[in-house]
Amino acid sequence: METPEPKSQSSSLSSSSSPFPSPSYSERQWRPAAQRNLRNQWSKMASYRQQWLSSSSSARTHATSLVNAYLSQKYMPLMELGALKDMPDIRKKASLKLFKQQESHGSKLLSSYKEMVVVVMNMVNASKSMRCFLKGGNSSSLVQFSSTSGDVNDTGDCGGVAVFGFWSISSFERLAEELIQMFKLELSLKRLLVSELLSLSCEVSRGNQFCWSNELYPGEFGDLKVCNLYSNETFEPVRPRLKDGKSDMPTFQGNRQPGHEILQVYITTWLAEVNIDVHRVDEIFAMIGEEIHVPLS
Repeated sequence: METPEPKSQSSSLSSSSSPFPSPSYSERQWRPAAQRNLRNQWSKMASYRQQWLSSSSSARTHATSLVNAYLSQKYMPLMELGALKDMPDIRKKASLKLFKQQESHGSKLLSSYKEMVVVVMNMVNASKSMRCFLKGGNSSSLVQFSSTSGDVNDTGDCGGVAVFGFWSISSFERLAEELIQMFKLELSLKRLLVSELLSLSCEVSRGNQFCWSNELYPGEFGDLKVCNLYSNETFEPVRPRLKDGKSDMPTFQGNRQPGHEILQVYITTWLAEVNIDVHRVDEIFAMIGEEIHVPLS
């Protein structure tokens, strides 16, 4: 297990590159603001994790309902209807209702997927807001800090000093990046599953099929760019891959007539969240919580 490299509290900024009057002054004024900011950002990260779990669970429920409605409609012509067989247009009416259910569950699945995209976007933004910059320069009588830099010489980490006990800002950022990478990979994989599942209703209606290079909802590509999950070279979302692996997914075609077994694999894959190491995620939040003296679990 790798842990961030401890930083000595004696580390200081050189007077030539610091926006502060002196190293001792910089640490004394900067550290409380940096501590508040880190506690705030990591509390947000813990909240976003819970939002992911909730949205992923809801999406799996909608996906399962969509699959059940699709299979029921698919096998409707072969079903024994018993005493209902002589009712006029019973199969047609039942199939239409099942199709409407697919549309409803598909819409809810897409909404849950969009929520998961927003979660990853928020994680990325939080990870980029962990540094604490002097606001207004050292000429101001009132010392204030901001998450955005107003001085090219201010790196936002007070020269790499420890914020709490041992870790510098960069140590917190490295753990945040490790955490976010898992969720980004899983989001990309889930996008593939969503595309496949939404294509089920397209097959029935003979409508436009979902394509990997098309947006699933308006503005999706802009959201994926924030997550660094959109390629400006291929002009499409980054292809899904497993953790520590490369994407070898061919040009997206999609299985337009998946059977029960394939659909069961889709649902199981969604549930497994293979790109998220739950134990490592728990470990990261536990380490961070111990360092910042705030429980995050």
